[in-house]
Amino acid sequence: MTQTLVMLPGLLCDADLFAPQVRALRDLCEPWVADLTRDDSIAAMARRVLAEAPPGPFALLGLSMGGYVAQEILRQDAARVTRVALLDTRARADDAEETRRRQVLIRLASGSEGFTPVTRRMLPLLIHPDRTADEELVATIRSMAEGVGLQAYVRQQKAIIERPDFRPALPAITCPTLVLCGRQDALTPLALHEEMAQAIAGAQLEVIEHCGHLATLERPEVVNAALRVWLGEGAES
Repeated sequence: MTQTLVMLPGLLCDADLFAPQVRALRDLCEPWVADLTRDDSIAAMARRVLAEAPPGPFALLGLSMGGYVAQEILRQDAARVTRVALLDTRARADDAEETRRRQVLIRLASGSEGFTPVTRRMLPLLIHPDRTADEELVATIRSMAEGVGLQAYVRQQKAIIERPDFRPALPAITCPTLVLCGRQDALTPLALHEEMAQAIAGAQLEVIEHCGHLATLERPEVVNAALRVWLGEGAES
């Protein structure tokens, strides 16, 4: 029986974030991308995923905000999760400066120009500096943001701002765990992934070279190779 892979997008992202993985991993799993636009707390997002995901156990992958939701799912119903991949994310809660930055971005997004000022400001933090002139990649990022929209963006930022510190729960994770990030991730740096990997027994840490925060889109072939190993280890066929 093919395993289900539940995929959790990041802030202002949708299923396009995982399009390269959905195409490349279908021989190992049945991908299912969650909609994280409808709730204003990480706990509520996790409850909705658990209610709407295909029945039974599943592998779980989350990037950035999706990684926060993945950690909350593990707190709510770890028995359903056969393995977890935490990509370009963190376990720590925001500090005061990060919260202030998010509030500034919410105000920017609420202005007459919509998401244009937000994506302009965030783009250098989202991808490797060498990719900021990649028109296809940048267009994908902007299209996802526009598709998510202002109201959902505000809900997501509220959820992120109010999320708990997940570090105390990390040692309770016992399923096979992949922690992966871009070497040049400016939003969730490598040190935060090392912290998570050290706290989870047996976790595998993968660092993607020449890559920023959106690893699944920036370096899909390398990410897919790591995910194939993670999915194939003990996976049902």
